[in-house]
Amino acid sequence: MNHSAFYKRIRLSGVYVILLAFLSVPIGCSSDDGDEVVIDDDSSVVDDDTTSSGDIVITDTNTSGTAEGDTDNTGADEDDLVENATFENTVQIVFSDTSATITNPVPDDVVITQDGADVTIYSAISKVAYEVSGTTTDGMLKIYSDKKFKLSLNDLSIVNTDGPAINVQSSKTIFVILEGTNSLTDASSYSDIPDEEDAKAAFFSEGQLVFSGSGALNVAGNYKHGIASDDYVRVISGTITVTEAASDAIHTNDYIIVDGGTLNLTADSDGMDCEEGYIIINDGTFNINAVDDGIVASYDIDDEEEPDDSITPNVTINGGDFVINTSEGEGIESKGIMTINDGTIIINAYDDGLNAGGILYINGGNNYVYSTLNDAIDSNAGITVTGGTTIAISVRTDEPDGSFDCDDDSFKITGGTILGLGLNTSFPTETESTQNSVIFDGISANQLLNIQSEDGTEALTYEVPNSVITIIYSNAKLETGETYNIYTGGSVSNGTEVNGLYTSGTYSGGTDSGDSFTINSTVTQIGGEMGPTGEGGTGGVRPGGF
Repeated sequence: MNHSAFYKRIRLSGVYVILLAFLSVPIGCSSDDGDEVVIDDDSSVVDDDTTSSGDIVITDTNTSGTAEGDTDNTGADEDDLVENATFENTVQIVFSDTSATITNPVPDDVVITQDGADVTIYSAISKVAYEVSGTTTDGMLKIYSDKKFKLSLNDLSIVNTDGPAINVQSSKTIFVILEGTNSLTDASSYSDIPDEEDAKAAFFSEGQLVFSGSGALNVAGNYKHGIASDDYVRVISGTITVTEAASDAIHTNDYIIVDGGTLNLTADSDGMDCEEGYIIINDGTFNINAVDDGIVASYDIDDEEEPDDSITPNVTINGGDFVINTSEGEGIESKGIMTINDGTIIINAYDDGLNAGGILYINGGNNYVYSTLNDAIDSNAGITVTGGTTIAISVRTDEPDGSFDCDDDSFKITGGTILGLGLNTSFPTETESTQNSVIFDGISANQLLNIQSEDGTEALTYEVPNSVITIIYSNAKLETGETYNIYTGGSVSNGTEVNGLYTSGTYSGGTDSGDSFTINSTVTQIGGEMGPTGEGGTGGVRPGGF
């Protein structure tokens, strides 16, 4: 099945019909005469004669609790805006095959040496702008500067056969302005790099790289990284495409901030890796295909001989549209705290879809997280959900992996919609959660799942994409004191769905599974399995399934 094609499919209007052969197995233990079996005072399972659903109106209900975690950190910095800087002198460099034409109005302060198309700049003054264009198949641009400067790339193409395409040996801010379509390609091995200098990317800088403009930059990192800074990278606008990277597509030491633009990243290691700091994403479009992790703040204090407690390897997502695919690693990983405040996130990961060493906060967004090998969403310190819509799917059934895994730490739900499918799930913490949840047995793939109250009020309509053992669902539609029936199959007319979850339309024709539950506590469990450290909830765990 092509998961990427399924994830963001949105059907508007029309009738969606699922034909199935349905085998009904009651959720709870039942007596031979079909009477109701009460597991305890807090929940019940009812085995009735099979009936079909009438017409049920699907509603879009999603309430939010108080947001928690890193809720208001955008990393805003006026010094990162090129419009707040002034530039008095402009140096023009035009590459042409194996040479370059240079126009330099300040030769005494900006010294430029040239060897064919290898151009090296030494600048000791401030307020210099460099405008670079043209094409070379055997050249490079290297800049030494004591001050921050502007570097405009305008339809530039550089291929270097023995080192980086652009190499900035300056610890200051570089405002990179993208105009037209630009291309940078480095060598697969470097030569003639001074021992005291670092060089590890097609576009490398010792200082801060701040990208803006309306143009595009295409990068091929054959030696190691595509774009790397020993300080930080900020993307304000523009389109950056790393077509290949022997290691990371974008690699930094201190932090990564993205405010907008489009990033298309392909890497043999990570898509975006901050080695000793944090990542903040405020907006933008991200298409990431990585062998290892898609996005990672990778500083692990437990792996350091002399750990630096001042480093905060957190990931904060305030917005943006993400499609992340990994073939061996995790979708988004934070060795510290992870906070998702908004955005549209689609992850198809080999390992964990979302992984946090600290607490994982989900305050908003539309999040679809799919894992083929491990947990869909995993935290080593607890999970808190206050808003948004999160669908988490873990398809592996031969290991104790599940949709939500927070070990024996807190799993707090105060708002939003969560829908988890997997072998198991962590059990929500009843003393901290304020929104009701239900855990029940999974069903076979490619059929509709509908939950409705006895008076016909819809609580969930979802197309199940995979056969799983356990489903967990939480939404404000689950009201205390109400009894709900579970239906499978049927059809939806005039419906709207995102990632299989319907938010409008009319459901009808489903088959009553014969199973129902009553919400008398914050967490109701009538089936499914808990994770290795999970505990059974109200009603206990019942083997079997639909």
